[in-house]
Amino acid sequence: MKSSANKIGIPISPALSNIEAQAGASKNGHFLKQRLVLISCLSVTVAIAISVIARILVYLINLVTNISFYGMFDLGFHSPANNHLGAWVIVIPAIGGIIVGIMAFYGSKAIRGHGIPEAMEQILVNESNIKPSITIFKPVSSAIAIGTGGPFGAEGPIIATGGALGSTLGQLFKISANERKIILAAGATAGMSAIFGTPIAAVFLAIELLLFEFSPKAILPVALACITGAAGHHLLFEAAPVFEMPDLVTPSNLALGIYSFMGIIIGFLSIGITKIVYTIEDNFEKIPIHWMWWPAIGGLAVGVIGYFAPHTLGVGYDNITGLLSGKWPLFIICNLLFLKFLSWAIALGSGTSGGTLAPLLTMGGAAGALIGTLILILFPNCGVTIPMAALIGMSAMFAGASRAYLTSITFALEATMQSHALLPLLGACTAAYMVSFFLMENTIMTEKIARRGIFTPDSFEPDLLQKMIVAQVMSEEATVININNTVADVRNWVNTNNVTDNYLIVVNNNDEFSGTLKLTDIYSGEISPESSLQSMLKKEMGASVSDKDTLRYAMETMSKADVEVLPILSAKDRKVMGILSYRDIISAFKIDADKTQQPYVNISLKRQRMKMLIKGRKTVNVDTQDK
Repeated sequence: MKSSANKIGIPISPALSNIEAQAGASKNGHFLKQRLVLISCLSVTVAIAISVIARILVYLINLVTNISFYGMFDLGFHSPANNHLGAWVIVIPAIGGIIVGIMAFYGSKAIRGHGIPEAMEQILVNESNIKPSITIFKPVSSAIAIGTGGPFGAEGPIIATGGALGSTLGQLFKISANERKIILAAGATAGMSAIFGTPIAAVFLAIELLLFEFSPKAILPVALACITGAAGHHLLFEAAPVFEMPDLVTPSNLALGIYSFMGIIIGFLSIGITKIVYTIEDNFEKIPIHWMWWPAIGGLAVGVIGYFAPHTLGVGYDNITGLLSGKWPLFIICNLLFLKFLSWAIALGSGTSGGTLAPLLTMGGAAGALIGTLILILFPNCGVTIPMAALIGMSAMFAGASRAYLTSITFALEATMQSHALLPLLGACTAAYMVSFFLMENTIMTEKIARRGIFTPDSFEPDLLQKMIVAQVMSEEATVININNTVADVRNWVNTNNVTDNYLIVVNNNDEFSGTLKLTDIYSGEISPESSLQSMLKKEMGASVSDKDTLRYAMETMSKADVEVLPILSAKDRKVMGILSYRDIISAFKIDADKTQQPYVNISLKRQRMKMLIKGRKTVNVDTQDK
């Protein structure tokens, strides 16, 4: 009998036939790269399709708008703000709301809302499975809602549609839930890229709001899809920036400080906007009529506001361009800030189909332009310009409301191609993000699903289990027996030494791993006491890992083998070095917390001052002796 200093048992699963081959798949780089190529091809396919759908959606919005407000069958863009319907304009959004409500009731309730929270929910709790019908119902319902005057943008619906298309394609192939999540995110962000021509911002949107991870297997398919979407934008829409504006100059330090301070103000505005939107939504829940009719009520409010402020109707991309020009009158700016917000908040709270990005950009741009105007009145020579103020306003509003920090900055740069705005955008978005982070628990994107008890990840940290290797946490204590012992020998030894371990590691005469046995098998009545341990071992040696493997690989191996502990073999000669239990893996988090999260003083200033004083005294003594 041979015993090492090990004291933790090793469970062995009865179904270990191909466990090493299965667990080794995660270490096979060629296999992973093949999967990556497949997922990338599927993502690009979705991106091509969603680019075409984006163009169709814009045409459909234009068509519904022209029919509703101008009575003509035309696919060209005409702003509903220029209509001559008079008081009849009040009825049109209500009619659109009725149609959307009926589609939601008889088609799919999932078309309600602004798209991104719904996609996040499916990723987090439903393995990225979205009903294929959303691919049709969402763009059609959104085109009706927006085309009849709904104060939304096309980006929310196309993001939801792209996600649904990606999820549908992912459900047709034999892929994992994580891979389906990647295709869903690729479709969603490719849709955004196709609408705005902002592929970098779309990639960041995927990271910050959809993927909840940053890894080559996730980023590469999404990036390829976003590039494809941007190519679709240039081919099907235009190559120019989606929001053209006057060329900006590099701001002075004083102006940069003012722009950053504006970010603080807009951060508070974004908090207020978010809270009011969900307050209105809560109040709709209290209305004693079926939710199918809520969009009609919201549409009626949109129509009333649109009668007095026509610029609040419809998509409003032209409003953003007007704000960025710096030439719009203060009256329209105030309308877009206050009345556009009121119209959008009521419509969104009613549960109709629409988006949030364009309204947030519009309101943020109006807030920035208004604040910039007031600052110029008070300090005419401060260096602030209205176009720059509007640009950082719209970006900071999105950063504060959604906390999609990098997306907000890169979107503003890509959508306008104004590189001199980088520092002001960075300052303002950082300020708005800080205000939102400290004062608002959830964002406009996560509040809805948080109320349903769904936790949304808010950090993207390196995988701890991928960073640490088995040798850092393994236990050197295990119960090891020689393969030449009989069952009777093992029983006697266990009884004599009061061994309580449930599993034993079996080694050959060279101390090389041969397999594992359950203690219950040793005491089985069907086993003859004279049987050798070698006769009890299966041909497969069972699951094991080396001391150089990562904890991530060890955990995957443990999970696939359905075991609680694993023998640790030397990477050089397969000799048993110890064991790894699930408790050891859990201890890795404690080790990391002790190292990285517990505050401690690494350099003692008091101690350093004493050292300097001693050295000083020695120097004085030496100098005195020399003299």
